[in-house]
Amino acid sequence: MNISQIIADELHLQPRQVIAAIELLDGGATVPFISRYRKEATGGLTDTQLRSLEERLHYLRELEERRQTILKSIAEQNKLTPELEKAILATSEKATLEDLYLPYKPKRRTKAQIAKEAGLEPLALELLKDPTQVPERLAEKFIDPEKNITSATEALEGARYILMELFFEDANLLGELRDQVWEHAILKSEVIKGKEEIGNKFADYFDYQEPIKKIPSHRALALFRGQREDMLSLNLMLDEDKADECLGKILSRFDIQDQKRAADGWLIESAAWAWRIRLFLKFETELMMRLREAAEEEAIQVFANNLRHLLMAAPAGSRVTLGLDPGLRTGVKTVIVDGTGKLLTHTVIYPHAPHNAWDESISTLAKLCQQFKVELVSIGNGTASRETDKLVAELRKRHPELKLTQIVVSEAGASVYSASELAAQEFPTLDVSYRGAISIARRLQDPLAELVKIEPKSIGVGQYQHDVNQIKLSRALRAVMEDCVNAVGVDVNTASPQLLMCIAGLNETIANNLIAYRNEQGAFHDRQQLKKVPRLGEKAFEQAAGFLRIMNGSNPLDASAVHPEAYPVVERILSRQQKSIAEVLGNTHLLKSLKATEYTDERFGLPTVVDILNELDKPGRDPRPEFKTATFKEGIETLEDLQVGMILEGVVTNVANFGAFVDIGVHQDGLVHISLLANRFVKDPHEVVKVGDIVKVKVISVDVPRKRIQLSMRLTETPAVTAAPRKKMEKPSGETALGSALLAALQK
Repeated sequence: MNISQIIADELHLQPRQVIAAIELLDGGATVPFISRYRKEATGGLTDTQLRSLEERLHYLRELEERRQTILKSIAEQNKLTPELEKAILATSEKATLEDLYLPYKPKRRTKAQIAKEAGLEPLALELLKDPTQVPERLAEKFIDPEKNITSATEALEGARYILMELFFEDANLLGELRDQVWEHAILKSEVIKGKEEIGNKFADYFDYQEPIKKIPSHRALALFRGQREDMLSLNLMLDEDKADECLGKILSRFDIQDQKRAADGWLIESAAWAWRIRLFLKFETELMMRLREAAEEEAIQVFANNLRHLLMAAPAGSRVTLGLDPGLRTGVKTVIVDGTGKLLTHTVIYPHAPHNAWDESISTLAKLCQQFKVELVSIGNGTASRETDKLVAELRKRHPELKLTQIVVSEAGASVYSASELAAQEFPTLDVSYRGAISIARRLQDPLAELVKIEPKSIGVGQYQHDVNQIKLSRALRAVMEDCVNAVGVDVNTASPQLLMCIAGLNETIANNLIAYRNEQGAFHDRQQLKKVPRLGEKAFEQAAGFLRIMNGSNPLDASAVHPEAYPVVERILSRQQKSIAEVLGNTHLLKSLKATEYTDERFGLPTVVDILNELDKPGRDPRPEFKTATFKEGIETLEDLQVGMILEGVVTNVANFGAFVDIGVHQDGLVHISLLANRFVKDPHEVVKVGDIVKVKVISVDVPRKRIQLSMRLTETPAVTAAPRKKMEKPSGETALGSALLAALQK
């Protein structure tokens, strides 16, 4: 199997691009490094393309390993024919590979094997070959009490099991039937009797059915969760006509026909039993798994996309920030951090019921803001956030001289961070509630730097994230974090160990060694000094150096994304232009006048030189967007304050396949259904919105008891607009998965 060619075809890439990428990956290069500094080799593959390539490479190599194991096993049985070997070598799917291996796979002792041991295989094959023979009469010849075959009926039963196994192990037939069932089967869901009340959250699926191939990922995962929690029963159904077609394929494959010959009825009945008892149940299990895996894959991708947008949200910057973790009875935990996130002071205020120390709280905050020259106020969006937001608004009104900017931020995961080992190491004597307030303040200054400290699954931007394969999820989310951190780069003299661990080429040990070296020797002055860090060898340096920035160091290029290996290119530019680095950095007019082709050589091609010129123009530029804030409408603080038709500003907090959730400041996110995201058809919500977007929405409906808000981004339409209800599927004409021919056979 030519893995590189398969990947090239699937991802629509050139084979040379794939071969180069695989060689780099196998050589220990990371995706961020390859996408940024090896564009010439890969033809400019992006990090997204490389991640897809890497994932498919992993799958195909697993497949190849399994293929070799299967070939060896069949060869040891002396059953590997040239035709079988060709078929095994040709497949690129694990399911097909296992179908081919099925007849040769070591099995537990089945009824078919017991029948073969009793000498009944000739009976089965003879009836299949010559249906003119009378089954009962032929079976009498195989009666053998010593082998527990005491009657013709027992002999025919054993022969039937042999035929069932024969039908079950035909790889081509399995593939055809599996595809047929996937195309036409309907998944039916019903509530388990007696679970109607406690399973109310699954009410939409108490009597639900839909073609299995059309079920979107979020519904599939909801169905499987209901099944796992023992609230729903799931069954696959096939109408009579399609079941007849499947049975017909079995009959045709083994040339079984109803010509009124003596054995025709027995053979048809055997095929019908094989379909119902073995094949359909096998496909039900496999296709449920296929649906689950596809749904999980999509859910993981949704989570990854949301996480990427959240991590790449605009940073407010290195400004002194007041962090408020709102609370009612327990008070509002209050911290102030400097521009680097260092804790300056902490306290607690009690502006809300039952204490109601409103004026005292404003006075305390005013003194702190004045003392520490606070510029930003970051308010967690949990309980009492709107009340606290109102408090800060009053503070700004009374003290305009403070020139404060207030922002409500998501506090998802703050409690996880505050109770983590990392937070305990950083603030060993500080109460966990204050640690949460620090996280709230820091995530406003730099969302990326703070959120990498939190387990991604706790950040709250996923879709059924606890229902998916946790290994695949962790791998995907880790890749997103690495790509985001490397896209932005980190200041090596201030970065946390969690941030450094995401840098290409670094791991936990090297990150901790780097910080220990920094603490002992002081700030790094140039990138070459990084090589003195224990375990940070030449390979790790090559991978990491371009993403590690040294601000105000001895070499201005160390603060840029120009890799040290490419410094000679910059020196060549400076030499030809007869200018110093200080005269070139940020000199847009000069840099735009240069022809990149004049500075290429055998090692550094056009893509690298273009990147270098862009970096010299805006050294260390941050790819994240400009910082903006949403303004929640005054007086709208709870669900009861909402009215149909209101137009509000909000922040997108999560994007799922069925729509987007928007925080409008009432402690409960509203849902903009996919059908209401735009005045056009939207296939994927990510086409329209992403996490962190500031949007205007119209209130369509409010269900206070169920805490549900329906919103629309189609602002020009009347509030009567609602998402189109999902059509209920027509019930299949057959009450079971059996077709008419099968029913008739089983009724004999």
